[in-house]
Amino acid sequence: MLPSRSASLSSGAAVQDAFAGANGVWRSRLPEAGPTIFSTMSQLAQETGAINLGQGFPDFASDPRLHAAVSAAMHAEQNQYAPAAGLPALRRAIRVKTGELHNADYDADHEITVTNGASQAIFTAILATVHPGDEVILIEPAYDCYLPAIRLAGADAVGIPMLAPPAGESELGFRIDWPAVGAAVTARTRMIIVNSPHNPTSHVMQDADLDQLEQIVARTQIIVLSDEVYEHMIYDGRPHCSVSQRAMLAERAFVVSSFGKTFHVTGWKVGYVLAPPSLMREFRKVHQYNVFCVNTPMQAGIAAYLADPAPWRELSAFYQYKRDRFRQGLANTGLRLLPCAGTYFQTVDYSALSALPEVAFAEWLTCEIGVAGIPLAVFHRTPVNSGLIRFCFAKENATIDQAIERLQKL
Repeated sequence: MLPSRSASLSSGAAVQDAFAGANGVWRSRLPEAGPTIFSTMSQLAQETGAINLGQGFPDFASDPRLHAAVSAAMHAEQNQYAPAAGLPALRRAIRVKTGELHNADYDADHEITVTNGASQAIFTAILATVHPGDEVILIEPAYDCYLPAIRLAGADAVGIPMLAPPAGESELGFRIDWPAVGAAVTARTRMIIVNSPHNPTSHVMQDADLDQLEQIVARTQIIVLSDEVYEHMIYDGRPHCSVSQRAMLAERAFVVSSFGKTFHVTGWKVGYVLAPPSLMREFRKVHQYNVFCVNTPMQAGIAAYLADPAPWRELSAFYQYKRDRFRQGLANTGLRLLPCAGTYFQTVDYSALSALPEVAFAEWLTCEIGVAGIPLAVFHRTPVNSGLIRFCFAKENATIDQAIERLQKL
């Protein structure tokens, strides 16, 4: 006989009591976490019929040749578990791509691991190397998956705010406050997380930034976690200055990238991480237990697709056109456009139009104007309100134009 509903509820209450603290409150590992702002704004956009420029995903099709390569792998019965580190063919293709792009040589067997997206790579790198009581330095605003991983590792996050552009200065973007980063280093500092091109501010690190980072971590045991998922989306002739290009940084760094971002297939959740053998051994110890391996036919399809480098080589020009189209359409509105050096995000300052806090303004914009964006306030451990909203322009030109038409009403 199946247990009654009341018995099940009673059993659940007993379990909750077992995990409750002295005050009877459930002891959550992430007590402040709820649905992410990306899920919240996407749901609001769907409910209101708004154009979703919030969550960072394209609304256009990916390359049919990539689909065909994955399909061919499926029909060739490449449908069972892949090696935990990733298919050898894909790891070799990543090595070739990294060598061409960054002039960096990573061993395909011992220094490259395929992951279930970049977020899993970041999460695994932190859990594998950060211990309870350690400190991890974050550059804020920071992408929202970093902090939960730090907390689950039992470590303390130390947030260093970026230098914000002065009001009325359209040519200056956000910058990293390297003296403040250096001053925050203590004997407990285990890791520094950097993100370039930067989500959400679109800041792109230059050689001078890597110089500063090298000076800070020299003669320490600090690990660098470099989130470089937008490495192919850099504009106006700028280079991508990867941590992997600097030998001293590369020997202590996890470098993370994403095929989902690069090939417009965010739902596939395939990424990878580069690291020296000493770090990669620790990474794979955790990786094998939290995902074991990644979707086999998609790995095989991406490996075959990478034989032609044109799709990723052409990506900067592809997105720069969309960036320029979006910026030109908003040039005569009351929105102040901050510089966009990389990523497929445009940050705008709406403070000349409204005094609403950022989350409230994002909700109003979605419901009343019909365009969803993401408030930058949520990318801080303690939300701030600077009058800034982030829009995603990885959209069909028709979607961009429709969003512009609505935003011009502001």
